[in-house]
This record gives sequence, structure tokens and C-alpha cells, in this order.
Amino acid sequence: MTASEQVLDSPEGWVADHIRRYVETGGEQGHEWRPGVFTLLLTTRGRRSGKLRRTALIYGRDSDDYLVVGSQGGAPQHPAWYLNLLADPEAEAQVGAETFAVRARTAGPEEKPRMWRTMVDIWPAYDDYQTRTDREIPVVVLERV
Repeated sequence: MTASEQVLDSPEGWVADHIRRYVETGGEQGHEWRPGVFTLLLTTRGRRSGKLRRTALIYGRDSDDYLVVGSQGGAPQHPAWYLNLLADPEAEAQVGAETFAVRARTAGPEEKPRMWRTMVDIWPAYDDYQTRTDREIPVVVLERV
């Protein structure tokens, strides 16, 4: 990712507004989305377009790593950002005012139950989302590069 590349924000209106406020305020608005629920901005490279795509996601922590969930509200298909990470796991995260490179990986079967519980403790609806779909909703680990 280069500083001169244009970043396209989520086409979802309220998410785009959230991202805009987050970026404009260096995370002062938007980092804590709801009381006790924090979000990061994740920028991935589009697997088909090659363009940079940015979205806002609820996150948790696992030691030094950041955790995000590819729930898409329990939709039958994975979210585009997750598919982008499968094609190219190198991405960028913004947490509050800090922006840094990350490498993404899907949590494995031994660690996922613990990480899933961490995320459900933050956003209980993830359990409901899993009941809405036949796909296994992934927990994604973002490791600082």
C-alpha cells in the first residue's frame, strides 16, 4: 500500500460516515462505537479490482493481536473484506490515531473457540449471527508486521 493510492470506503452509508468521522478525528470519534465496543479501520486490497478498500470492524484483543469477526450479520456469504484477506493477507489497520501494517490469518480450530468467546463477550450478537448461516463464521487474527 502506498500513500498515494486512493482508498475506497465501504459503500454502506452509515459505515462510510463512521469511517469518515474516525479518519477526520484520528479515532477520537468512532474508536469507541458504543460503550465498551471498540472499532478499528481495516484496509484491504480488492481481490478482483486491486483497489484499496476500507471498512470499520468491531475488534477484540488476544495478547498483542487484534481479532475481528467475518460475520456479515449471519449472511450466507463471507464479507468482501475477508475474501480480500484470503487473497492477500497483507493489510493496514487504524486503531484510534495509530495506523500500522498487519498480516491476517484465520483462527485455527484449536484457538478459535477461545477467540470466539472473547468476541462474543464484546458483541453477543455474534452467537445469533452464527445460527443464521450454514457457513462457519471466521475469527480473523490481525498480527502487527
